[in-house]
Amino acid sequence: MKLITMILGVLLVTSSIQAQIDSTKTNNSSTTYTFYIDGYYRSDFAGKLENNKTSFTNANNALKLGMASFKLDKVVGKFAGTIDLGIGKRVEEFSYNDKGLAQNVKQAYISYAPNSVVKFTAGKWATHIGYELLDAYANRNYSMSYGFSYGPFFHTGLKADIALGGKWAMMIGVAQPTDFVSSTSKDKILIGQLSTASKDDKLKAFLNYQGGKDKSQFDLVLNGVVNSQFAINYDGTVANIAGTNWSSNAFYFNYDPNAKVGFTLRSELFNDSKSAVGVGTSIFQNTLSANIHLSKFTIIPELRFDNAKDKVFINKSNELTGAAGNFVIAAIYKF
Repeated sequence: MKLITMILGVLLVTSSIQAQIDSTKTNNSSTTYTFYIDGYYRSDFAGKLENNKTSFTNANNALKLGMASFKLDKVVGKFAGTIDLGIGKRVEEFSYNDKGLAQNVKQAYISYAPNSVVKFTAGKWATHIGYELLDAYANRNYSMSYGFSYGPFFHTGLKADIALGGKWAMMIGVAQPTDFVSSTSKDKILIGQLSTASKDDKLKAFLNYQGGKDKSQFDLVLNGVVNSQFAINYDGTVANIAGTNWSSNAFYFNYDPNAKVGFTLRSELFNDSKSAVGVGTSIFQNTLSANIHLSKFTIIPELRFDNAKDKVFINKSNELTGAAGNFVIAAIYKF
């Protein structure tokens, strides 16, 4: 409790600090602070909590705190460090293998860049796999995709980021088993990423990988900018767990008519027909979200519909059905 009280005290003090110290630079060093808090209300159209099968929105007809988060990034010469702390159900689900205060540590790592070509990082960091991220402010949909929910959340280990020349780069590393900070298992995993971009940066591609004993996953993320108002993103992943596959293919259509309002339609086909992660069917979900920006606040009203090949949802009459829907309204404050 003392650590939680300390974190809350830091958050309150930091909330009074304005943008001029958000990035404070002296000679060859810099310090950056990031604070955000989010909450939401979710209503399942059938009134069934069991119809939620993805991360971070496990509530029905209730106001919930998602997460309060404080992040500190420090750079001193060729060294850099990050400590990223959170309070709330969102971080508890993220660090689900940890207990107690260890759950509140989202990320904690140090980096060393001896030159402009390579950078080494050691510690715990959010996964490179997938398009969506843990922090609510970094996503345009508030609810999460199936691909995010059943993919890795974080890695703990050592990695190297290497510039290959031009727009090409790669990352390679060794980590503990997925979503573990520490493990008695001798079976570590290999992680990697190959990335590139067009000359104008309007198209970016990331080929991601993780693999270990009885488990492997390939993931492709494409980010495409059509014009100043319209963008299309894609995240496709295929995972194998002990010889059984699951997959996800998700498209994100972003439309921003102006700086105050934006819309995102996420369409995802998730296939777990062989029950690799326990869902046991294929699901086509569509989520339409609006992003309404009011200074440092973002309001996200959202409609979501999930249609399954098999009857895995529950209707108002407590009967199994193949469809479910819900409404979410979320509020995010960040500076």
